Amino acid sequence: MDNNSEKIKIEDLGYNLFFESNRNQLKLGGFSVARVIAEFKESYKVKNADGEYLAKITGKQMFEASGREDYPAVGDWVAITELDKDSAVIRGVLPRLTIIKRKSGSKTQIIATNIDTAFIVESVDRDYNLNRFERYFAIAKSGGVKPAIILNKIDMLSQQELEGKLAQLRNRFSDIDIVSTSIKTDEGLNELKSYLVKGKTYCFLGSSGVGKSSLINKLLGEGLIKTGKISSYSGRGKHVTTGRQMYFLENGGIVIDNPGMREVGMADSSQGVDIFFDEITALAQRCKFTDCTHAHEPGCAVLQAVKSGSLDGEKHSNYLNLKKEADFYEMSEVEKREKDRRFGKFIKKAKKELKDSGHKNFKY
Repeated sequence: MDNNSEKIKIEDLGYNLFFESNRNQLKLGGFSVARVIAEFKESYKVKNADGEYLAKITGKQMFEASGREDYPAVGDWVAITELDKDSAVIRGVLPRLTIIKRKSGSKTQIIATNIDTAFIVESVDRDYNLNRFERYFAIAKSGGVKPAIILNKIDMLSQQELEGKLAQLRNRFSDIDIVSTSIKTDEGLNELKSYLVKGKTYCFLGSSGVGKSSLINKLLGEGLIKTGKISSYSGRGKHVTTGRQMYFLENGGIVIDNPGMREVGMADSSQGVDIFFDEITALAQRCKFTDCTHAHEPGCAVLQAVKSGSLDGEKHSNYLNLKKEADFYEMSEVEKREKDRRFGKFIKKAKKELKDSGHKNFKY
């Protein structure tokens, strides 16, 4: 089905008892419900069984919003009042079953909501990086979303090289589904299509130029999404998808395309790191100290596993980096200021000690 298809049921768009129960609890039962399928600067495109509408939120919602997460996002279910056959007003956002968000600078950015599976797409060329996969996995897990891997552009590899890459992925991510694809040869596309289930929602995440939009175009069978070539100068993908958009496949699967992301910050993802790195989390229960950081402490079961070879050293290193980043983002502003204040006092004290000691090379 596509956005201009014949009459559909609301369940075909992903609506279920979770959303209906919350709609009743919020006393929004008197309004129609619709799903946000695209986000623009000051409006949203929403869709339900009756059609599509260009919708805006009310001034009251803007006034009461405490942050970006209080605004609708692609994937959300919203209560609406239809103004005419083409426009509507959003009266409320239903609670989210799942969410994927990232840290972008000092702000938290919602990527998509109410997702069942997040496909992390990497191409086999310069983009390929196991640590980046883990970063995306932790973000997905923190929002309750199942991650899966798409290894794209496999036409660039020999069969032997491809088998080596897949063995590497399976060794590092033994419990993650992997689909290998090629836009040029159509290899793996039938497997990807069979993965997508009617009424379930899938988002495609990854850097620019890995082929996310091209894959979705293949699934749609139409060139609906603009795609661009890799820059020959930088070897990096061009940002072609400029906004998030939901598409509906003939088999009933729902997919969301996202702009390419070169940096993915770990917004509020400490729990996601623990969930994804469950092997390390389990080992941590046997550490000598309950507040063990697994970086240098004696009696650390995690470090012992790395030393014995039963835990991959690179995986451990990436865990420490992601955990540190996530914990920092989850600190309150007061805690961050206190940390900065303590660091400032440390520097001031160090300077004084250097000055008092008559260090010849010391300068203010």
